[in-house]
Amino acid sequence: MTRRELIALLAASGIADAQGVASRVAKAMPRGKPSGRPFPAKFVNVSAAAGLKDPAIYGGVTEKQYILETIGCGVAFIDYDNDGWLDIFVLNGTRFSGAPADASNRLYKNNRDGTFTDVTRKAGLFKQGWASAVCAGDFDNDGHTDLFVTYWGQNVLYKNNGDGTFSDVTAKAGLIDPKRRWGAGCTFLDYDRDGKLDLFVSNYVDFDPDKVPKPGQNSFCNWKGIPVNCGPLGLPPGSHSLYRNNGDGTFTDVSERSGVAKAKGSYGMTAVAADFDNDGWPDIYVACDSTPSFLFKNNHDGTFSEIGLESGVALNEDGMEQAGMGIGVGDYDLDGNLDVFKTHFADDTNVLYRNDGKGNFQDMTIRSGIAVETRFIGWGAGMTDLDNDGLPDIFFVTGNVYPEVEKKLERYPYKTPRVIFRNLGGGVFEELLGEIDEVQSSRGCAFGDFDNDGDVDILIWNMDAPPSLLRNDLNAPGRHWLKVKLEGTVSNRSAIGARVTVSYGGKKQSQEVLSQASFYSVNDWRLHFGLGAASVVDVEVRWPTGKKELFAKVTADALVTIREGRGITGRQKF
Repeated sequence: MTRRELIALLAASGIADAQGVASRVAKAMPRGKPSGRPFPAKFVNVSAAAGLKDPAIYGGVTEKQYILETIGCGVAFIDYDNDGWLDIFVLNGTRFSGAPADASNRLYKNNRDGTFTDVTRKAGLFKQGWASAVCAGDFDNDGHTDLFVTYWGQNVLYKNNGDGTFSDVTAKAGLIDPKRRWGAGCTFLDYDRDGKLDLFVSNYVDFDPDKVPKPGQNSFCNWKGIPVNCGPLGLPPGSHSLYRNNGDGTFTDVSERSGVAKAKGSYGMTAVAADFDNDGWPDIYVACDSTPSFLFKNNHDGTFSEIGLESGVALNEDGMEQAGMGIGVGDYDLDGNLDVFKTHFADDTNVLYRNDGKGNFQDMTIRSGIAVETRFIGWGAGMTDLDNDGLPDIFFVTGNVYPEVEKKLERYPYKTPRVIFRNLGGGVFEELLGEIDEVQSSRGCAFGDFDNDGDVDILIWNMDAPPSLLRNDLNAPGRHWLKVKLEGTVSNRSAIGARVTVSYGGKKQSQEVLSQASFYSVNDWRLHFGLGAASVVDVEVRWPTGKKELFAKVTADALVTIREGRGITGRQKF
């Protein structure tokens, strides 16, 4: 019997003497001597001044009876109106007792002066319900960013009409699910490389509030001896779906045919589509909660093989399940391969996997210095250069899921801080303590340059509070940067799945355009590269079709737009 089968059997029988969430109760590794290097990135929460004042609504505030109330939502940095400035999309939930009448997902238009205007109703995006994740992509290749939102209930596909409004085309697209499911992570990808974006959806738990045990009712409904909401262990896991784009505005469910539906027994959360084995075809990595995570390898023939265990990203190096929530993807060691950072539960390490370039991963958590932090529950995460020194850093948000616990166990507060691991080079990170004062119970976060000043800002979803918009007031004279915006012609218009490799100062770094990452969230599609002292770089683009284009001696400190087959078509200095 496999480990996954054993977990499922114990969960179904209810006889396992275990809490509802996987945690190793790992001891934090000792902290080394601080490097003493200055960190010039300074983050200021400007959400109130920016007009982001509406709080998230998601279940009970002081008590949460069901696991559904604990998970929360994602956020998105998108340019929905193609004006060159990032707009903001914030998901929302409801309450079993009834939410305020204005509780809805919200779209905020960037006014280009540091403020945003709520255009939700005008855009046709007002909707109530238990939203989970958002992914973005131009599924109809009309030049406008469309949105897909997952729910406990019915997922929704919104077509961007190009005039500031969206239309719900879920039924027309053939994406209505005949039964109620808990949609979790989602990602657009062109898995068959036909130039049209397909859609993958993970599903978390088969959840029915009428059948779920009450807090404390069995061993899966306790945490450190305190009665809490039940799950995910002890509840039936969801199955996962893949939909092929037919090119006429509709999708066909190919979950069975593609092999995706064969992967069972794990609680799927964030989904990231990227080429992890450098064969030119997008794979799919799914962070799974308290069960082995999935890596779907693209077989180039319309099918996938689930290889998480053999590739090294299903478990940690001790062979233990972890409570996978969020995923950061980047090239932290500057070898041109996409590495993975995955967030987990309290009393456990988050994990850093190094990619050898062939899709084989090694757990580098202890060696990298990441294992010094085990206090918090991690959620949204990113592997991005926050100080433009040419080394991608790691940032993640945290927040407890049990508001009842802190009354009895003070060491587990409900609201907890943001975490920054600064990249020191050589594969080593240093945790920076006290850089950001704010504490929240956060979930999704997105990374992007909302004020167009050449650094990376951060948008954060907070439980029962307005979102945080952390403006990066970077003061680093002499440090350069480059942003790359891609437009597909033969490839999908969004260029999702395109790989950009920038060579600078004897280093190279790769990034891909992703439809979803972090936790249930969407990052800026304009890929940001910190360059340190390098002011001129070489840029290689590998398009989703597999074709490569090289652009030599590109001058830094600008946004360059590259159109497939037509070269650099725009250059904008901020």
